[in-house]
Amino acid sequence: MESKPLVHPKALIDEGASIGARTRIWAFAHILSGAVIGEDCNICDHTFIEGAVRIGNRVTIKCGVQLWDGVILEDDVFVGPSAVFTNDLRPRSKLYPPEFLKTILKRGCSIGANATLLPGLTIGRWAMVAAGAVVTRDVPDYGIVLGNPARFHGWVCQCGQKLKFNGDINARCGCGRNYRQVSSKEIQQIP
Repeated sequence: MESKPLVHPKALIDEGASIGARTRIWAFAHILSGAVIGEDCNICDHTFIEGAVRIGNRVTIKCGVQLWDGVILEDDVFVGPSAVFTNDLRPRSKLYPPEFLKTILKRGCSIGANATLLPGLTIGRWAMVAAGAVVTRDVPDYGIVLGNPARFHGWVCQCGQKLKFNGDINARCGCGRNYRQVSSKEIQQIP
């Protein structure tokens, strides 16, 4: 099996960018020097990745996404088309903060198409952000948020199905995974 990245001839990868084995980078993507992209990722057309961005393994970034300095994507993250990331709460032309705020997308979370994430947030493990949502607060592990501003709308299984607790503290997904509600703001997967 081929272990080199596949890079479309119309993609631009600056010298000093690190691209993992079997990662695919499609047309008109531009990756700056210093960026780190893991293995088995799919970086779609018309994406832009700044040099202080860190991307884990098996990440999918759909068309029209720009990742700015301070954005960190852990393993198995999905970013939908035209999702918007920001890294400065008070932007002004030619004025740069000493350090850009960190936005962290934890393992397995999904960001819907055209969602907007303000800087300095953490999107929890296996969480889901709905298409078009404007995220202004952290999202808990397995949480679903939607709307503008994004509001909590329930819990989601690692497989992507919405969980139903029905007044109980335990939920079982059709995929076989089990969860326990620890509080109104936290659930845990249980064996």
